[in-house]
Amino acid sequence: MSAKLKYLEWFGVLTAIAYSLFVASNIGLEFLGFILLFISAISIGLWAYFGGHRGILLLQFFYAAAGLIGMVRWF
Repeated sequence: MSAKLKYLEWFGVLTAIAYSLFVASNIGLEFLGFILLFISAISIGLWAYFGGHRGILLLQFFYAAAGLIGMVRWF
């Protein structure tokens, strides 16, 4: 696996972890959390596309949509 793909994978994982902690902590960082969810979905989506992981790619479309909905609802 190329270094760029590994970067996309792990960047997406770390931003998803931060998203879940921000939203679950209920300390006013929900909007930032949804931004991170959207960024994570794009990153992991690109990783999935280039790696041929079609199921994960489909899942990331829904996570990206959830991130956008969350941003709109919290703004």
